[in-house]
Amino acid sequence: MSEHTSPLQSALRDAAVTKEVVVSRAAARALPDLLPRVVPGARWMLVADETTWDIAGAAAQALLEARGIDVAPALILPARPRLKPRVAAAATIARKLDAHGLTPVAVGSGVVNDLVKYAALLADKPYVCLATAASMDGYAASGAALLDARGFKRTLACPPPVAVLADLEVLGAAPPRMTAWGYGDLAGKTVAGADWLLADALGVEALAQRPYDMVQNHLRDWLGAPDRLATHEPKALGDLLSGLLVSGFAMQAHSNSRPASGSDHQFSHLWEMENLQVDGEPAAHGACVGIGCVAMLAMYEWLMAQPDAAMAAAASQAQDGHDDAALSREIEAAFGNEEFRAAARDEMNAKRALGSRRARLEQLLRAWPALRVQLKRQLIGARDMQQRLGIVGGASHPGELGIDAAKFAADHRRARLIRRRYTLLDLLDDLGWLDRAVADLFAPGGFWAARHTPKH
Repeated sequence: MSEHTSPLQSALRDAAVTKEVVVSRAAARALPDLLPRVVPGARWMLVADETTWDIAGAAAQALLEARGIDVAPALILPARPRLKPRVAAAATIARKLDAHGLTPVAVGSGVVNDLVKYAALLADKPYVCLATAASMDGYAASGAALLDARGFKRTLACPPPVAVLADLEVLGAAPPRMTAWGYGDLAGKTVAGADWLLADALGVEALAQRPYDMVQNHLRDWLGAPDRLATHEPKALGDLLSGLLVSGFAMQAHSNSRPASGSDHQFSHLWEMENLQVDGEPAAHGACVGIGCVAMLAMYEWLMAQPDAAMAAAASQAQDGHDDAALSREIEAAFGNEEFRAAARDEMNAKRALGSRRARLEQLLRAWPALRVQLKRQLIGARDMQQRLGIVGGASHPGELGIDAAKFAADHRRARLIRRRYTLLDLLDDLGWLDRAVADLFAPGGFWAARHTPKH
């Protein structure tokens, strides 16, 4: 194991399911020895799409056959149009696994991994992942982000892989935009950590120190080399993938996605649910998270610039109780799809069960001096993050995804409606400040008022 994986190896000890990780040059060569070790007696099947089959799957299949590993013909999914992460597609894979007693190896990145992960659960099988790009944090996560029958994006509980392998040469050959997606996904952990600190300080959701530290202790190091990622430097790619994998292990250790997903991801889930397209393809998760990250970093900067007296006044005016009619009208206006509306009502009802708004805000006033210091230490500047994303070739402005200012402004409120997780968006709504904050950020002179020139 190469030297850049020491935080990864430390995190692996806390993983509930994943037992082995290989991140190195020619990592796929470890497959013939690794597979019988992690699941003795299994008959294997590689699952790839047409692209990842050509990149890594065909060579892995030939290697396994040459070594006498019991491996069935591969399942090769179409790559164009880009695969969508649908529950129904995972169920189809699961039926094939179940019918032939097969244990899968996912060869790919986000969608392939999530489909195989959920299919393995349905077929009651473990699985192994051969990663082909440092593009997202879901490889080692306990859960798959899939579109349900209604088209609503949900993270469905399912076990992570028992082993993950990643060949640095394959990662380096991946399209640069995929590395940029991974950087955007990892960048979002700055906001996820801040949102968890906030929820903990308000007594909404206690911070679990070990999973938090697993992600946050090395995050600035993992994000510190966008220039080297832009040149496909192997060590930088290994560090990026290590950060993404550690995020997955933290989610395994905590049994949910709180260590790695906050308000940044809510923008992404919203746009993915709505099938946002870029150049005729679904917008990439990491690109969406990167923009959500910048948005929420700007929102945190706005909050920390507000006078303490104004915060105290807003907290004193807040009322307990819920205006069900107002929420119903907001959800009705936010979503044209009735199934999305029903899901949003479920999520918001769960969030309202978290407790008293007044009690949260009273706790905020007590905790704010120390919390502001923590947040300042936690966060990276929004402009700084935009520059980093630009260096690595990632999206840093909604215009790059075809999202205009009016929609993006409205999505700050809409994103809050689709997840029960308490974040800064909810605190600002509790204070009665969410609309004001959005208006300030989009006003002349505000953060999002600057002209944007799309990348070419």
